[in-house]
Amino acid sequence: RNLLLQAPLGQRAVLGIDPGLRTGCKCAVLDATGKFLDTLTIFPSQGDRAAVAAQVDVCRLVAKHNPAAIAVGNGTAGRETEAFVRQTLQKAGHKDVIVISVNEAGASVYSASEVARDEFPDLDLTVRGAISIGRRLQDPLAELVKIDPKAIGVGQYQHDVHQPLLAGKLDEVVVSCVNRVGVEVNTASAPLLARVSCIGPTLAKRLVAYRDANGAFGSRKALAKVPGLGPKTFEQAAGFLRIHGAANPLDASAVHPERYALVEQMAADAGVSVGALIGNTTLIDTIPLKQYVSESVGELTLRDIVDELKKPGRDPRAIFEAPKFLDDVTDIEHVRPGMTLEGVVTNVTAFGAFVDIGVHQDGLVHVSQLSDRFIRDPAEVVKAGDKLKVRVLEVDLARKRISLTARSQQSGDTGNTQPSAPAAKTGNNRPDSRSANSNRRYGQSQPRSWSRGNNDPKSSDGGFLNNPFAGL
Repeated sequence: RNLLLQAPLGQRAVLGIDPGLRTGCKCAVLDATGKFLDTLTIFPSQGDRAAVAAQVDVCRLVAKHNPAAIAVGNGTAGRETEAFVRQTLQKAGHKDVIVISVNEAGASVYSASEVARDEFPDLDLTVRGAISIGRRLQDPLAELVKIDPKAIGVGQYQHDVHQPLLAGKLDEVVVSCVNRVGVEVNTASAPLLARVSCIGPTLAKRLVAYRDANGAFGSRKALAKVPGLGPKTFEQAAGFLRIHGAANPLDASAVHPERYALVEQMAADAGVSVGALIGNTTLIDTIPLKQYVSESVGELTLRDIVDELKKPGRDPRAIFEAPKFLDDVTDIEHVRPGMTLEGVVTNVTAFGAFVDIGVHQDGLVHVSQLSDRFIRDPAEVVKAGDKLKVRVLEVDLARKRISLTARSQQSGDTGNTQPSAPAAKTGNNRPDSRSANSNRRYGQSQPRSWSRGNNDPKSSDGGFLNNPFAGL
């Protein structure tokens, strides 16, 4: 859920780069809506001549398409490619173009999927991967819904649980996130539309086909013209579908069409149009909600409508902020104990959180190092996608392991462990079983203390503390 609800860059042109060494770096240019425009391959790591040619190619793409950002995958050669692109842009004077490292987990799965083949049948697998990386920056939710959630690489023991149950629960989360954010009908892909309530894969393809044949939808009412989209489906799905630029401004909000008349009445009572009411917080706060309560509309529903009118079509996701990796720390060999780095949480498990610090190898912040206070569950303090400032505790180059801490230096690095158990009481006469076994092993006699009863076969209790058969 946290990965799906990551902050999007928004509708801005992007250059996506899938880094590589032997096969080069695949570049794909996308417009503000994610439409594929151009591609080329650069080889910045194969000699000075190839590096110069790569600089020329990158500058040409930037000058031609004017992207707002460049998304570089965090896989093999990712940090080196990111540094190369930064230097190239600085030399060329393109200071307004930001360069961002993007988690490419699952991009290769998408590039070989049926969805990718249907979308880009004539493109190479690696170019599809570059497109996916660029789109992940523009809108993570819209792109990640195309990938099997198990391929994103989060959680533990995914292959050890009941697979149909896991798939069902993951699908529930995806649908929940899509409906929470809402979908722009005129730009959404079929896989994204398929996750909207009551719209499955078949109807989603019909929506896209109708849009391609007849142009953009002008209103929510126009959705009823799509074959197979009946009144009941429209009733369930309309509130999650957005149409920006429609004649009715409510079509771009989360207000359901069945409540349009109510909003129009509110606007009329306030003496303004619906367009003038939307976004006017001062005027909206003066609306007497109890006046509009009825059998079909309760006060909670009215509050939801009012909140939506204040911020129509609001995106519940956070505002995008690029992580800041150190330019001179691009490999695990550059990491030293004591360094303070900024990273992005890539996965949260029962024993800690994995953090991408920009060196191809995620570091581990053990649960005992996540906070100055004691915590049982890492999810109490961090979630996937969070930006986290960490300090390096230890680097194991042989096993490629990086130990990190998020605790303050004043608290030390010994770990926020549970309070120790109270010491055992003195004077305990219980025999040490290990020493007894040791003595028996070497044939030495050991006196026995039967604290739970007499083991003498002649005794009446037969060795029991409370013999239930005594006296029978």
